[in-house]
Amino acid sequence: MLSPTKVPRLPPLNALRAFEAAARHLNFRVAAEEIGVTQGAVAQQVRNLEDVLGLQLFDRLPRGLALTTHGSIYFSSVQRALTIIANATEALAHRASSLTVSTTPSFASKWLIPRLATFTDAYPSIEVRVIADQQLSTFKGDGVDIAIRHGKPPFGKGLAADPLFPVDIYAVCSPSLADSRRPLRKPSDLKRHVLLHDSHDLWPEFLEALNGGEHVDPSKGPRFSQSALAIDAAISGQGIALTSEQLVERDLAAGRLCRLFDFALHLSLGYYVVYPEDRRDSETIRAMRDWLITQAQYEIKAATTAKRSRAGSRKTTAKLDK
Repeated sequence: MLSPTKVPRLPPLNALRAFEAAARHLNFRVAAEEIGVTQGAVAQQVRNLEDVLGLQLFDRLPRGLALTTHGSIYFSSVQRALTIIANATEALAHRASSLTVSTTPSFASKWLIPRLATFTDAYPSIEVRVIADQQLSTFKGDGVDIAIRHGKPPFGKGLAADPLFPVDIYAVCSPSLADSRRPLRKPSDLKRHVLLHDSHDLWPEFLEALNGGEHVDPSKGPRFSQSALAIDAAISGQGIALTSEQLVERDLAAGRLCRLFDFALHLSLGYYVVYPEDRRDSETIRAMRDWLITQAQYEIKAATTAKRSRAGSRKTTAKLDK
């Protein structure tokens, strides 16, 4: 076993590369073309290697080269070693183009993951890893490159934050619950239904701002550690959840959920994409940041268009009722 302080003797690496190419092709000219140097340079590198080893590696023939016995044995080992180096280099370059994204479990499952295929289609060379955790990334030794956070900047020293979405909170439930024998036509109807709570605990604030909701007990109902769990409970008809449109957009479009009342609680918090300021110019971080912002802008525009359409439908209905 080698001593940890002793460096083994290595021949010149350029000479090894020239030898390996020449031994593979048995031709100095072809080897030179492959590695981008002159034929004379390859021949000189091989001669230098033979001088270092004190052994002849090739028999120079009138029409090419032939490996000597020593050369054949050495070629096998050198080729194997250079292949290991090449594979290690490729693996390292592949890891350099990977990207670790941190966000909450609810945002990951309800928003990010359903859309992530469009990013991987656009950037097939970037390998994405998603960490879904309630704990905030520090970007120091945790391997996280970029994060999606719900809150308000600043998020920490040396961190850049770009806005994704403002947050408006709606009450949602399954269509079957909304049309049940205990209808949900007005806020006071909430007294006869189960309220589903998540870790944000927004029911007290929501009911206080909701005209007609002041007589509803904001503490009743089961509690879930994640928004996604409360949303799933609402989809299954267990009660009414509070959520932002970003987390239930697809469930609303698919008819698994419906929005109650023409009311939204606007929060001063929002969703932001966060990353270290000193890595702003990283190609992989920039690609993910720009993709997230583009997705957010597209969906904000679509939501605004849908809201105007709903408002127009209500006006038309009101006119017909008259």
